[in-house]
Amino acid sequence: MRSLLLLGLTAFCLWVIVAADKQPEKKKTKEEDEVLQLEKGNFNRALRKHKQLLVHFYTPLSGEGHRTSAAFEDAAAQLRGSEVKLAVVDVSKEKDLAKELKVTGLATIRLYLSGDKHNPVACPVPKSSASILTWLKRRSGSAADLIADLSQSEASEELTVVGFFKELNSEYVEAFYAAAIELPDINFNVTESDEIITKYGLTHDVVLLFKKSKLIQAYKMMPQTSKEMLIVFITVYQMDPVTEYTGETATQILTSPVLNHALLFVNKSSAGFKEIHEAFKSSAEAFRMKILFVWVNVDEPRNGRIMEYFRVREFEAPLIRMVNLTDHVTYHLPSDTLDVKTIKTFCQSYLDGKAKPKMQSEPIPEGWDEQPVKELVGTTLEKVAFNPNLTVFVMFYLPYSAESRAVFALWEELAEALKEREHVVVARIDASANNINLSMQGAYPSLCLFPALYAERVVVYTGNRKVKDLVKFLDKEMAKAKKARVKEDEDRRKYIEAAKAEEAKKANKSKDEL
Repeated sequence: MRSLLLLGLTAFCLWVIVAADKQPEKKKTKEEDEVLQLEKGNFNRALRKHKQLLVHFYTPLSGEGHRTSAAFEDAAAQLRGSEVKLAVVDVSKEKDLAKELKVTGLATIRLYLSGDKHNPVACPVPKSSASILTWLKRRSGSAADLIADLSQSEASEELTVVGFFKELNSEYVEAFYAAAIELPDINFNVTESDEIITKYGLTHDVVLLFKKSKLIQAYKMMPQTSKEMLIVFITVYQMDPVTEYTGETATQILTSPVLNHALLFVNKSSAGFKEIHEAFKSSAEAFRMKILFVWVNVDEPRNGRIMEYFRVREFEAPLIRMVNLTDHVTYHLPSDTLDVKTIKTFCQSYLDGKAKPKMQSEPIPEGWDEQPVKELVGTTLEKVAFNPNLTVFVMFYLPYSAESRAVFALWEELAEALKEREHVVVARIDASANNINLSMQGAYPSLCLFPALYAERVVVYTGNRKVKDLVKFLDKEMAKAKKARVKEDEDRRKYIEAAKAEEAKKANKSKDEL
């Protein structure tokens, strides 16, 4: 299975050290433990000694690594005496060994057979020790081992995959069984029962998914059906149409075979959450197998990392971003209205290749600084706004927002009123098309003043949106900045003099040494 870098895993397990029995025990060697601690010096010896060696390559302090290590400990106890031996390698210490074995990713598990160091079998990252045991059993078993009581399967709260096959020795069953090996955390059953077929009004050679006692989806096996196609189908429908991003779901989201992800950033406690979430969920049904729909609660502090990655601020929610996990190019839904029609149109335009990506910066417009209102982009924003010799008033706007467009005329009036002031700049920037690397608060349009200071200071305007009030605010902040600038200039003078004195001292010392 594909292994991806897991974004958003921020919760760590705390391990409690329990005192051992007071009577001293003979200390076990690394090769006598139930889970071997392997390193470069003993890895080859372990390969030769054990016919089946299942190795977990892990990174300390990784939440995923802790969970898998715990599963390994439990599974090793149950496999005691078998020909399967479990082992771990700390890749943070054994970097040379990891490089030699071409180990990548935070959690890699491989099964080495009969001492073959170069052709291991990849094992899916397990949720529990039961997953490990199931994977090993399915690898060494046959399709007949999957047969179970279907009445129990249908009553399960977890996803159960049931194959209805005319013959249990067909190619369809081989593909079905191969998929089962790759998905050890899911229950698989097969049957030839005509009674079951009749019950659901189906033909043979169909794979059904049951969840919470309900049939949720059917998949008709075809001559071209592969193991990979079945895995995609099963893993997609294993998840709900819309999944909340949490520490528990992050791995499932990031390892999904569906690489196109639509992310809804929304405040769960907001008044419009229920309506927006319902529209998002309704839209998701139409793009199953093509786009994975995920929502992120911006009011959850633990989601800070994913918000930082997509450069989303809490006050900007609700908004929808689209990303492909292959190229990581991000797209932004350009609308204030998040209803079913708008979301579906955006998703389809993305799939059709018509959506425009959200860029670090738009190209610099020709003649951008010749108009009364200067049009900034990502690459010119900080250079202009933090010029210590300019006072810059910037409107951060969304072009599709009626509220933003309503301020355009006011901003033109302000630029006209200030055109005689040589060191004052009135500008604007499209916040939906350029990444804004500034700490800002407040909804768009956001009116921000950057005083003429060496310190990178931003003052957000929250007063009446009238020219006279904006000018009054500007004059007040410029007066403050003028006083602060005097102190800044004095501090800079002292710093420069101290630096020159230090240089002179070093130069004299060098002469004395000569």
